[in-house]
Amino acid sequence: MPGPNFLCGLDAAIDVVGGKWKALILWALSVQPRRFGELRRELDGVTERVLTQQLRELERDGIVHREVFQQVPPKVVYSLTSSGKALDRALADLGRWGEEHMAELSAIRSGHTLS
Repeated sequence: MPGPNFLCGLDAAIDVVGGKWKALILWALSVQPRRFGELRRELDGVTERVLTQQLRELERDGIVHREVFQQVPPKVVYSLTSSGKALDRALADLGRWGEEHMAELSAIRSGHTLS
């Protein structure tokens, strides 16, 4: 049964990964756990503020795990939880669809058609 805040499962899933950066964060963390600076370099164009906000939301939703190592300076590593790995697998088909249609979408959006 859907939760009180969501119309259906798709609504819940889109809410978790909505926006430009969350799916890309999942993609980067699916390769390997990363530190904040590594994520920021990997995701060209994301600001520190936005990345921090998106990581906090993904952590709140149980998608990302934040591990703090007590050392000087402190080391923080982000990784996917089991729920995050399952979500990443679910998004894989969507990513394949995007790969297959990327050129067509770019052409349409730039006002050209593919022959």
